[in-house]
Amino acid sequence: MKSCLETFVDVLYGKSLMEASTKELYNALAKVVVKNVEKNWDETRNLNNKRCGYLSAEFLIGRMIYANLLNAGMLDEAKYILEQNNIDINVFEEVEDAALGNGGLGRLAACYLESAATENILLDGYGLRYRYGLFKQSFKNGFQNEEADDWLKWGDPFSKRVEDDTVIVHFKDMDIKAVPYDMPVIGYHSKVVNTLRLWQSEAIKEFDFKEFDNMEGVKTNDEAYKAKEITYVLYPNDNTLEGKKLRLRQEYFMVSASLQDMLKKFKKLNLTFKELPNYYIWQLNDTHPTLAIPEMIRLLKNEGLSFDESLKIVRKMFNFTNHTIMAEALEQWPIEMLEELIPDVLKEIKLIEEDLEKNLDKNKYFIIKNNKVNMAYLAIYVSEHVNGVAAIHTEILKNNTFKEWYEVYPYKFVNVTNGVTPRRWLALNNESLSKLITSRIGDGWVKNLGELAKLKGIENDEEFLKDFITSRNINKIRLANYIEKHEGIDIPVNYMFDIQIKRLHEYKRQLLNALSILYLAFEIKEGNLIDYKPTVFIFGAKSAPGYYMAKQIIKLINTIADYVNNDSVISKKIKVCFVQNYNVSYAEKLVSAADLSEQISMAGMEASGTGNMKFMINGTPTLGTLDGANVEIAAEAGKSNNYIFGLTVEEVDALKKNYKPELFVENNPKLKKVLNALIDGTLNAKFEEIYDSLLKGNEPDRYLVLADFNSYIEMKLFANKEYQSKEYYKKCIVNMYSSYRFSSDRSIKDYNELIWKL
Repeated sequence: MKSCLETFVDVLYGKSLMEASTKELYNALAKVVVKNVEKNWDETRNLNNKRCGYLSAEFLIGRMIYANLLNAGMLDEAKYILEQNNIDINVFEEVEDAALGNGGLGRLAACYLESAATENILLDGYGLRYRYGLFKQSFKNGFQNEEADDWLKWGDPFSKRVEDDTVIVHFKDMDIKAVPYDMPVIGYHSKVVNTLRLWQSEAIKEFDFKEFDNMEGVKTNDEAYKAKEITYVLYPNDNTLEGKKLRLRQEYFMVSASLQDMLKKFKKLNLTFKELPNYYIWQLNDTHPTLAIPEMIRLLKNEGLSFDESLKIVRKMFNFTNHTIMAEALEQWPIEMLEELIPDVLKEIKLIEEDLEKNLDKNKYFIIKNNKVNMAYLAIYVSEHVNGVAAIHTEILKNNTFKEWYEVYPYKFVNVTNGVTPRRWLALNNESLSKLITSRIGDGWVKNLGELAKLKGIENDEEFLKDFITSRNINKIRLANYIEKHEGIDIPVNYMFDIQIKRLHEYKRQLLNALSILYLAFEIKEGNLIDYKPTVFIFGAKSAPGYYMAKQIIKLINTIADYVNNDSVISKKIKVCFVQNYNVSYAEKLVSAADLSEQISMAGMEASGTGNMKFMINGTPTLGTLDGANVEIAAEAGKSNNYIFGLTVEEVDALKKNYKPELFVENNPKLKKVLNALIDGTLNAKFEEIYDSLLKGNEPDRYLVLADFNSYIEMKLFANKEYQSKEYYKKCIVNMYSSYRFSSDRSIKDYNELIWKL
């Protein structure tokens, strides 16, 4: 008898499994998964229980085939059927990631949807179906090169186009068709299958034959392109006016389509609009979807409600997650741009501002100022709850960033520390460690990460310690082979793997890491680090295309790599590798093979981080500052089981009042030598702008790279000294079994208990 997979391949392609290409196998197997969960998906969608919509500009879902097979309980069966036909299930490693996100914010959104389905919580994602995702990164002469990321070339077999739910989004200059594509979000061993609904922009009039026949086809093509470009690329370069307008169009298109969709469903229930918050609420994932608030008021007014009635309802419907304290990320939209594109929405924002002035001191509180709309303030004023994403971050919001708002609305502010799904980030990406854990405590930890606490004390078990080291080495070999295949770089597996992977931003301080490598290189060259254990420093990061300084740092790191890797003396002790096109699938291999997790942002800057959690759950100690979730990681596993360095938030604030970076350089000849290497030709390239950013200008060394340098070097050397000792591996194991707090299952239950109450 044929298996379901064999039947699908036969019907779709007229081939046997062994004859089918990887792409054909992938599409057929995905359809088998969707067919298998279809009944539960329909039942979940038809439930009339209260549910939450997660509005996010990003959903970094990555490659879904393995995660969906695991959660649907089909992974072992799929492996067996493929093996019977001499096919290794790892062939699907070729499948492109769905790069519909930029970093932690988008990956967090994906983890939350999966955890909600696992925990039987009705949470549906709403976002945009970007045609080309972020971008595909390569390096040319050390510089970042961006190319279109054609993730759809593999097809999109997990998605269903739902033509009947198409809505029209109105801009002042044109109307756009929003067509939804639905993807099932499968919970682990759960009957709940939630939905990720991604909107694709299309022209209402795709092709006008009469216009074309009259040789006016250019006009038709222009209109179609303007419509489609809204969902062409994630985060268009907003260094230009047109780029900013396109980004605004994206945000409004997303929220208007999603809210119209929700209202259409609600109206079928034949209830009064006052009951709306009892059935639908929304979580705003950062400021990008904040236009949903005035848009919801506009839609309710179109249904015959007054502004006051609408605002009262909307106040119960929206909640706001803040992900950063950085001013440039707290969006502000110019009044004239809103007037040009969405004037009807601007009217509602102005009415909300008038309402604010009735209730609060308008000299202290505002939404509109200097002809700009502050989206964070709009979200805080109207939302029922506002949450930070780590304990220290939430305190910074309350005491600094939104201090005035916290003074009048203390009851709105709550904390929900981020988390990561243990299915993708341990069960799937680290098979050897997962089997080891399961051999000791069973597999209950996959659904309840709290069960890892049963391993407490096992760091003293010699047999477990030996097996843990074997597991780590398996993953290091896998990563080294992958890097050799994709980067052409030979990574010795007996080296310590020191890894920093995250979005490239100055505050994340990849520059601090780069300068420390130069320091080590010079010390090795001079014969001062004889006992230094060989280490490979691995970076993975993309810079926003328009972020000039971040791209200069990428070039610097690649230049340092050339300098280090080609020196016969230095390369015996250290190597440097910057992997290209870092994405979710690359991260899965990196976090399971790391010996040291670099989390070195300036204290007070990283809201939380989730990369730090992925490393921790895989048993990797953190080399980091007391920033973001590092604080809670150190608390859970013990500060002594990690490598904590640098200034605290309070010390940063005190130093910044009269910071003079040159004072940290004058009495430190080794640091001075490192900095001079940026401009004196040592590296066969000069980096005057990076040098100047540290020592010159109005705000030199904005992120205190030089102030933390000595502390960082000291702790880095200490971690290297401990590496491969029993003490080091005990730290690894303690981190692993202490990571249960950082499961997104816990996070999602916190959201439900504190905010949604579904």
